[in-house]
Amino acid sequence: MATQVFPFFHIAEWVVRWIVVAAIIGFPCALIFSWLYEWTPHGLQRESELSPNESATRPTGKKLDRWIMAILLAAVVLLLTDRFVLRPNDKVEASAIPEKSIAVLPFENLSDEKGNAYFAEGVQDEILTRLAKVADLKVISRTSTQRFKSAPENLPEIARQLGVAHILEGSVQRSGEQVRVNVQLIHAQSDAHLWADTFDRKLIDIFAVESEIAQTIADTLQVKLTGSEKILLAKKPTANPEAYELYLKGRFFWNKRTGPDLRKAIDYFTAAIAKDPDYALAYAALAQSWVLLPAHNAAAPKDCVAPAEAAISQALALDETLSDAHAALGLLRASFQFSFTSAMAEFDRALELNPNDSTALHWSAMVHGGLGQSDRAIAELRRALEVDPLSLIINTNLGVTLIHARRLDEAIVQLRKTIELDASFAYAHRTLGLALEQQGKTQEAMPEYQKSISLGDEVPGPAQLAHLYGKIGRRDEATAILAQLKARRERGYVDPYWFALVYLGLGDSAQAIAALEQSYADGSGDDLSNIRVEQMFDSLHGDPRFEALAEKVMPAREFRGSKK
Repeated sequence: MATQVFPFFHIAEWVVRWIVVAAIIGFPCALIFSWLYEWTPHGLQRESELSPNESATRPTGKKLDRWIMAILLAAVVLLLTDRFVLRPNDKVEASAIPEKSIAVLPFENLSDEKGNAYFAEGVQDEILTRLAKVADLKVISRTSTQRFKSAPENLPEIARQLGVAHILEGSVQRSGEQVRVNVQLIHAQSDAHLWADTFDRKLIDIFAVESEIAQTIADTLQVKLTGSEKILLAKKPTANPEAYELYLKGRFFWNKRTGPDLRKAIDYFTAAIAKDPDYALAYAALAQSWVLLPAHNAAAPKDCVAPAEAAISQALALDETLSDAHAALGLLRASFQFSFTSAMAEFDRALELNPNDSTALHWSAMVHGGLGQSDRAIAELRRALEVDPLSLIINTNLGVTLIHARRLDEAIVQLRKTIELDASFAYAHRTLGLALEQQGKTQEAMPEYQKSISLGDEVPGPAQLAHLYGKIGRRDEATAILAQLKARRERGYVDPYWFALVYLGLGDSAQAIAALEQSYADGSGDDLSNIRVEQMFDSLHGDPRFEALAEKVMPAREFRGSKK
């Protein structure tokens, strides 16, 4: 009862524990005492010394029985309420977590030089990447695990949030060419340490360490490995330690996912390739950097296609089994070349090679959404969230897909949940504004657009706010934002897609279609590929120019064409 009532009064857990211990010890003592003694009008006396007519046992016995029954009944009710009302999903959640599942938490950097943080992060990333290629093992993506520190105290809660049974913790210490890696594998709920080891090696041997750790984890968790998976776990990407270091620095900046950081990543990956021209992983990472640049308004699509294609071609020539290269090629086909069938083939191949690749699942889902296959897209995004539950971009794009499926109430719930994960994520605020606007909740949508702008959303946020301003008659403000966006395009790339939204708000369909046509000419399909599902384009349907453009972007024969 104490554990149910005391939390409402914010009583510390240690107080509750002592009360429970005292009750356990005190109850049998009180019971024995009550058998030996009885309270009478003359005070406390031994029951054996009392005559029957002096004892109060009989008249009070029935009352005592009723009190005992009432207390027992209350205890049963509290226990049942806790189990089936307050926490009905605890058992379901626990049973839903597969035993063969793991999250690799950030490795602590114990090096004297704190600038070696990229190296500790890289070792963690490499171990995670090897494990992720095993189909029989659920592996949580780095995006979600990076939210936690290297050796947290609340492992059961972290494991519950991530949906895993096991946690791998570790640390990396580097001094010159010497590296020490400490790891321990923990069963989160029981806090049982299943395995721990320390590896002291030279830098050139780090791949063998990463491979041995991954293999030991697979053996400990009794994971079934295919022949090809065993090869992948043992693979050595490069024999050049300098190239490896440059690659890790590139991944460090790639993971930040901003335009300037992607540019830095490109420089590091290029330098790694210069050190080792046969470094397939570096080519794949270089390709993924190029295909992401336009989405971050850091380059025009036409300037990214050639270097991306060259990097993909070289990566696959060196190693056809690189899932990252196939995923990059899928995104290039869909976003720059509007070739959705071939894009899906590449995503399917990437997921065949790496079933835990949340990026490939995410990108595949967005293409399926544009194809009008919303159920499959939502299913893929939910699968991506199983292996990357705290990813802000995947959580937000689930909201986007629900909007395109016209499931606005669900979209709003999903987007508010995303904002709870991180209130500083501009894209989630902007997308929530869009969902609210499409429900006609103008006064609620506007602050979300404004919030996204204040958080650094420099192009899409202002465009959608201007669209809303145009709709509600604040034309001067909408026109001013449009002028700013156009001036920005003169200094660097801005997708004309965003001009189209402003023109639609102003009621100028002809100019909106012209802007969309320019976006297509630029090869900018990141947003344009949703041309047939975007609700803001509903007013353009039936216009011959728009229908002709839609047919070029998303042919009718492909739209809702594949149900698999």
